[in-house]
Amino acid sequence: MPDHHISRRGFFKWAAMSSTALPLVMGGVSAFPFSAFASRNVDFIPHADQYGPFWAMVKDGRFVKAIPRTEYDYRPTIMASEGAVSRTYHSTRVRYPFVRKSYLENLNGDRKPELRGRESFVRVDWDTALGLVSKAILDTIDSHGNQGIFSSSYGGWAHGGVLTPNVLQGRFFNTIGGQSVTVGDYSGGASQVSLPHIVGDMEVYSRQTSWWQILKETEIFVLVGVDIDKNGRVEGRVTDHGMYPHWEAIQKAGVKFISINPQYTTTDQWMNAEWVKIVPNTDTALFLAMAYHIYTKGMHDQAFLDKYTVGAQRYIDYLVGKDPDGSPPKTPEWAAQITGLSADKIRELAELFITKRTEIAGAWSLQRAHHGEMVHWAMINFTCMTGAFGSPGGGVGFSWHWGQGGTLASGAILPGGIPQGKNPVAGICPAGRITEMLENPGKKFMRNGNTFTYPDVGMIYNAGNNVLSHQQDTNRLLKAMQKARTFVNQDPWWVASSRFADIVLPATTTVERDEVSSGNTYSNDKVFAMKKVIEPVGESLDDFEIFRRLAAIFGTEQQFTDGKEVMDIVKESYAKTSASKTTPFEKFWDVGVVQLPVPPEQRDWVRHGDFRTDPEKNPLQTRSGKVEMFSQSIDEMNIDDCPGMPKWLEPAEYLGNAKPGQVHVVSPHPYNRIHSQFAQAKIRAELNIQDREFVLISIEDARKHGIEDGDLVELSNERGAVIAGARVTDKIMEGVVSLYEGAWVQFDSKGRCNSGSINTLTSERRSSGLSQANTANTCIAFLKKAENVEGPNLAYEPPITFESEVVSLDENIYNLDRADGLAEKFTANMEPGEKIFYQRCTLCHVPQDPRSHTKKEWVGLTNSMFPRAGLEDEERKLVLEWLFENAKDGS
Repeated sequence: MPDHHISRRGFFKWAAMSSTALPLVMGGVSAFPFSAFASRNVDFIPHADQYGPFWAMVKDGRFVKAIPRTEYDYRPTIMASEGAVSRTYHSTRVRYPFVRKSYLENLNGDRKPELRGRESFVRVDWDTALGLVSKAILDTIDSHGNQGIFSSSYGGWAHGGVLTPNVLQGRFFNTIGGQSVTVGDYSGGASQVSLPHIVGDMEVYSRQTSWWQILKETEIFVLVGVDIDKNGRVEGRVTDHGMYPHWEAIQKAGVKFISINPQYTTTDQWMNAEWVKIVPNTDTALFLAMAYHIYTKGMHDQAFLDKYTVGAQRYIDYLVGKDPDGSPPKTPEWAAQITGLSADKIRELAELFITKRTEIAGAWSLQRAHHGEMVHWAMINFTCMTGAFGSPGGGVGFSWHWGQGGTLASGAILPGGIPQGKNPVAGICPAGRITEMLENPGKKFMRNGNTFTYPDVGMIYNAGNNVLSHQQDTNRLLKAMQKARTFVNQDPWWVASSRFADIVLPATTTVERDEVSSGNTYSNDKVFAMKKVIEPVGESLDDFEIFRRLAAIFGTEQQFTDGKEVMDIVKESYAKTSASKTTPFEKFWDVGVVQLPVPPEQRDWVRHGDFRTDPEKNPLQTRSGKVEMFSQSIDEMNIDDCPGMPKWLEPAEYLGNAKPGQVHVVSPHPYNRIHSQFAQAKIRAELNIQDREFVLISIEDARKHGIEDGDLVELSNERGAVIAGARVTDKIMEGVVSLYEGAWVQFDSKGRCNSGSINTLTSERRSSGLSQANTANTCIAFLKKAENVEGPNLAYEPPITFESEVVSLDENIYNLDRADGLAEKFTANMEPGEKIFYQRCTLCHVPQDPRSHTKKEWVGLTNSMFPRAGLEDEERKLVLEWLFENAKDGS
């Protein structure tokens, strides 16, 4: 059977072709030979986004081409060269404000929320749209208080700039008394809570050992679910794909790559990795068995355990079957029955990893599973047993696939935008638990040892993300959302969250506004201008302007804008950066990028290296100052599904307890998208089958179910069903299928997602009571060839809208007098450190509650936070003093 997955040959062929349009580099300043186009009324404008920097070619006011800036982007992607233009003008652009028909007809009665996603929209003018939003806010405050307004706006994924919608939304609502918010995230939700207890940092977002150390020192590089090639194509800010040449150098230097994964990825092909097939959700068992083997063979490093860890003996007792839980010894034979690896292979890997300098890279996807806290912990404990933790070119890391992990850090100060400010409302909901919250208002839940109460939600406001795409168990979510009287979605496109909304506010894309950004999560060695390329499409407004107008209605415009316009914020953000010390704003804005120097000594940087060199002088920010192979802190929380050390806890659904005919469905990040972004762009044709998301199926499973390459198939379980296109391949193990996350939802008459949206199948189950994180990769479903398919897929077509007449309502309907007195003082009464924290350290995700962590944990967390916020020494001191006063164990 043919394998139609992206090939490296095709990728490099495209990259070589794109080099024919390389910009010139003169004296460190990028310049394009614009004069050749002057007579054609063509402009070239520097722009950048999460998928890379480019010149926007504009003809007669229309964005016609994106030309990657290959002097700053080492491996441009098709998302830039073809996707950026096609999605800008796609038919799914929301060009005007719209309101769902039944909502508009029943403003004070039954708005028929059950019809969301199934009925048409009516065009309204902006005054009416914002009046209705304001009315909904005020109605909710009257009936539920501010905590009844829930923000599902999440993270910085809307675009690569600093003025992200979730930050602007938080800033607006905080001026009128606050809103309930999401905490944590979907990417690393389990480990970001557990690992601070274990190694004193979130780790999933932390800087990795320098690529130079890997090239010099590493003998074996283990990819545990990690797909560097695919996931390195995008970032939260602007990527330059700078690690790609370094990975090739590492491979050419003779480093051996081993991939432990249910599927053979493009990274594995690229690095010529040895493929070790493993049953999904069983990696914990593998690492337990490898630890057992080296211990019982006397190969472990007892001196390292004594010096650098606590709880090793408790862990060893568990390995050898002496734990009070009564579980058997974690022998290779025991693990073989769980993982699908042979006992001999497990022993071979264990001995290889301890006799060769080994770096183990763990994917975030591993912990997006039932009992997900266990897997990264088991990997850490194994590297401690080998004594490799913190060694040059050895040890363990959980962010190799993200942000060009392994690049060298500049240490520069980067642009920051504006702060959200302090939220007066205490209501929170862990990301991934939105359905649980909506179904159980007032229910108490625990997260990281603290007790919280779910808010009673009357209104959902979603800006800049596709909650109907990233939240698990879509059908259950949609039913739970009917409880909310109003759902507002603010987005450039008719994504699923727009289609199922009551009020839809059209936002601009980045090419329709001015912004500023930075390059690479870890190198932080570039500042990028995101210059406005074209005028807004239709009547769309940028997010800043939408929230400014709302603030004006509520009498808090001054608090929201601080008297500034967008370009004032862009200039101020740039002025605070290291780039401004060498390059005036005018030159930066004209050229579009400033490259920042990276100190050469950064090549010697090793993750946890200082701790290994001197653990007394450089302790980890854990309770003990050491690696906690057994955590007393977690154990004392007495959580029934999260013990105080990594154990094998059987997932609620996996191949070990699946029914005949079921397969395990994994859902990695897509190749040509940023989650659901670009799903509708014309580049979808490169991978989609019959305009549906493709699903990788093994040759064995395809033969078993009578499926051929290119067929449409149906995956189903008790939560829902999806239609997807079959890609039959020898690159995935039998019993496992792989379906990218991020497809837009469109249901057929039988309730099946006709587009292939994975979260129609995934469970809303929590990882554990420690983190309350999502379990998207714990998913079992039945597979069969699709029958009675209703085509075509309409997910990437706009819904029915009535645009011939623009509805305008009398403002008296909204009763806006209720807004008087809601304004809160923004930061005037804050302590100095508190003000800096909410202004500088809350720019990506929702601000963390200082009470959520101990003093030591905050020291560890701020090791990553402060450099990204660009805080100077005195500012860091002030923030830490304030955090210490308000920490879980504060004074």
